[in-house]
Amino acid sequence: MVNTILVNPAKVTITPPATTVDMIDQSLYFVDKDNKRKLLIHILQDKSIRSALVFTRTKHGADNVVKELIKAKITTQAIHGNKSQNARQMALNSFKNGQIRVLVATDIAARGIDIEELSCVVNFDLPEVPETYVHRIGRTARAGAEGLVVTVVPPDQRKDVRSMTRAAGITPSVTEAVHSAH
Repeated sequence: MVNTILVNPAKVTITPPATTVDMIDQSLYFVDKDNKRKLLIHILQDKSIRSALVFTRTKHGADNVVKELIKAKITTQAIHGNKSQNARQMALNSFKNGQIRVLVATDIAARGIDIEELSCVVNFDLPEVPETYVHRIGRTARAGAEGLVVTVVPPDQRKDVRSMTRAAGITPSVTEAVHSAH
């Protein structure tokens, strides 16, 4: 039926939404909940990370991460839905012009943000859906640059990681397993 209706049809194929940039080095850290913030601080103290966008699942979580990073003398601010548009824009501008090294965001607040030369994305909390993971990591390694993505996961979320990475078609390297001594 299609052949009787169409004359010289053109087929257009697009890349599926769950693809990642080859220039991104993805690492996965399994760490218990009590040590997640300590690991995040340790990662962000690496001076080779010029700028980092840290994703949390909740607004409250974003604010708590900012408090811990400030205590560790890491310049940071949060953007999320409880902040006014003016406050979000000021935080974003501070991040873009280098006044702060780390921006902590929820997925909703991070939609539509374009940050050039973002060296690192940290998934402090796993996203709810694999497509969100791909969206998050796509913030780094733009215009041919290399990027680093670090995902911090409690061991009880191993199953979630497997389903996310399988659905997103990615294979991050497991670089370290950290557990507290009980």
